[in-house]
Amino acid sequence: MSNDPCGTLSRRDLLRQAGMGLGSVALSLMLAEERKLFAQERPVSLKRGRAKSVILLWMGGGPSHLDTFDPKPDLGRLRGKKVPDSIADRIPKNVRLRLDNLYDSPFGFSRYGESGLPVSTLFQETARHVDDLCIIRSMSHESVIHTPAEYLTLTGSFTGTRPSLGSWLCYGLGSENRNLPGYLVTVSGDNFSGASIYQAGFLPSQYQGTLVKGVEGIPNLKMPAEVQDDSRRAQLDFLAAMNRAQIERVGADSDLEARIQSYELAFRMQTAASEAFDLSKEGDETKALYGVDQAESREYGTNCLLARRLVERGVRFIQLVQAGWDAHGDLRGNHLTQAKKCDRPIAGLLEDLKRRGLLDETLVIWGGEFGRTPTVEGDRNKPGRDHSPMGYCVWLAGGGVKGGQAIGATDEIGYTAVERPIHPNDLQATILRLVGLDQQELVYPHNGRREIVTFNGGKVVDEVFA
Repeated sequence: MSNDPCGTLSRRDLLRQAGMGLGSVALSLMLAEERKLFAQERPVSLKRGRAKSVILLWMGGGPSHLDTFDPKPDLGRLRGKKVPDSIADRIPKNVRLRLDNLYDSPFGFSRYGESGLPVSTLFQETARHVDDLCIIRSMSHESVIHTPAEYLTLTGSFTGTRPSLGSWLCYGLGSENRNLPGYLVTVSGDNFSGASIYQAGFLPSQYQGTLVKGVEGIPNLKMPAEVQDDSRRAQLDFLAAMNRAQIERVGADSDLEARIQSYELAFRMQTAASEAFDLSKEGDETKALYGVDQAESREYGTNCLLARRLVERGVRFIQLVQAGWDAHGDLRGNHLTQAKKCDRPIAGLLEDLKRRGLLDETLVIWGGEFGRTPTVEGDRNKPGRDHSPMGYCVWLAGGGVKGGQAIGATDEIGYTAVERPIHPNDLQATILRLVGLDQQELVYPHNGRREIVTFNGGKVVDEVFA
């Protein structure tokens, strides 16, 4: 080694270290990664949790709970009237929403399954699986703005700087597949909050969600035609040697460690990812089950089918974003269009997971950042609804969830949660418990703080569990 006080390497030193150390560097990387992958270095001990993977069906923009899973028949007789004072008085002063011109749902509701839970005509396909659904009707927070509400629901705070839930789960659980990322994301439509809802925040960057473009898979993954596997392997070994030398000089660097791991993972993915995203071996019946054969549901159906394939291959967290539910005007037209895109794919996903024996160990979550008001917004001829965060729905299925039940309730017009209010942090704590993690034990040290997912406080919703 050079005695240069600045810690630089001479060309001779660099070549000597690279030439003598490439094999050991590659081996040490593989062994370290294996330890992480197979849970020998998990930050917490796992408790009883049936869910091994999570599929988050994120409905960006805020689907109306009143028109999907929380019927309010009283709105019919109250149409055009003001919000009753008894309800208006419960709305926080900082949440300014319209309190006149109530509007009943343009969609009918029917009861399904042995549980008899009501579901609107928008989700007739999904309704066939209502006995597997745990519908939480009393989600509640106070942000009426899309991006802060998405931040809160998916990262635990309004700031947009903290790790996403998928990143936390991958950090806590590790991966079951050394050839694919543990956290994959697809986005359909215009996503309000961009990459912030699947970022790693202060966690090491290897836990960030990897964006996928349907059957195209992970962008820029294919090796250039003129580059062979052995030459790329030699390049990566040389890069690893230089990066390790840098770490020896300056000390631990999580970003640099993550970069080394990402190089290795990308090399392995060039083979494994192609197989995972290849739908050519899926039969016509399976594709039809997901709605891949229909133009309106093809994109989201493809993403849901890919989610099942990724679960089979040990991917830990799959986030399928379907943006576009922001129905300030023409609620009927907007929600009909959005439901046609995702109803059959979601029903197909639930059925396919169940028949393959995967639903018991896969947690499926559906929901958005808030619901919508019972009052009219926009054109009277094509009425819409405004954002409504104080009482709305999400549902969970599989992975240790007790299906066929509704938890909590909103008031008679669906404006506020009046029975068993559940904050997004409570939902996060519950999801962690379902995968075997305790919110107080999943810790990452950052800037002298003991950071946890639910740093604002979260209470596990015990009624969710089977």
